[in-house]
Amino acid sequence: MKLVTYLSKLSERSEPRLGLLLNNEVVDLEMASRGHAAPLPHDIIHFLQHGDSAMKAARMIQDKAVGDSEAFRVNHGRLSLSDVALLAPVPRPTSMRDGYAFRQHVEAARRNRGVEMIEEFDLFPVFYFTNHQAVIGPGPMAVMPEHLNRLDYELEAAIVIGKEGRNIKATEADEFIAGYTIMNDWSARALQMEEMKLSLGPAKGKDFATAIGPYLLTRDELESHRIHSPRGDRYDLTMTATLNGKELSRGNMKDMTWTFAEIIERASYGVTLYPGDVIGSGTVGTGCLLELNGSKITHNLWVQVGDVVTCAIDELGELTNTVVAAS
Repeated sequence: MKLVTYLSKLSERSEPRLGLLLNNEVVDLEMASRGHAAPLPHDIIHFLQHGDSAMKAARMIQDKAVGDSEAFRVNHGRLSLSDVALLAPVPRPTSMRDGYAFRQHVEAARRNRGVEMIEEFDLFPVFYFTNHQAVIGPGPMAVMPEHLNRLDYELEAAIVIGKEGRNIKATEADEFIAGYTIMNDWSARALQMEEMKLSLGPAKGKDFATAIGPYLLTRDELESHRIHSPRGDRYDLTMTATLNGKELSRGNMKDMTWTFAEIIERASYGVTLYPGDVIGSGTVGTGCLLELNGSKITHNLWVQVGDVVTCAIDELGELTNTVVAAS
């Protein structure tokens, strides 16, 4: 299933609502479940908190909606995609972590700084917390002037936790993943590099915007791309990023050195993960301008006002943002 959070353009008082994306239409899950013994919530956090029962009910609605009866369209909140605005699939995650899972990116970034590959990379997966209240979806991204000083995109995948767990082992961690989405970890490099000299961060260079979307694809939909290992699943999915229509970045999710399962094991050690927590993969190799500029593939190229950045992953769609100046 493709789960979305959307705003209807047909109402001036629209509120964010949970829906199913079916081709070029959105089915409102709460409206479609009215009359059932347990109607579904209208927001994704409460939906995920209902666990397997909510997922099962949503799949039943999807099966019925595929029949495309006119009665279903009229009575169950089915809207054309052109009549909605897609938000981040999880607009306000319960928490947000970002990993560092792709060796190619780490090696290139360190090489460009003239330092050796750090051996601790192979000992445990690391992550940092980013601002879960600064999440955006597809569409415009407003930035302040200091963000434009070497503004960069970062091409990543992300997972959303689907059930509560603590001290989760990597061998079972994939069962805690509700689904996958695209992440663009926007970065103001001048701010980031300045503050990280103090051995903290990244903080202000990151917390102005993290884009995810356009939908959350449930784990079962990726079975044909799954590469199983004892330390968690990987997926053979091509990842690309374009700037104003020109492809600059290309990689594959299967190249994650650390699996999401291993990151979950590390993140949940002594800590409870909750439905709605978002965890990013970290940047894929070639997945940002900092790496491309440092490797002389591009030359002092940064994102400017008016630029359009599209991050795409097979099966997960395309996440497009246009940079605008904040008023």
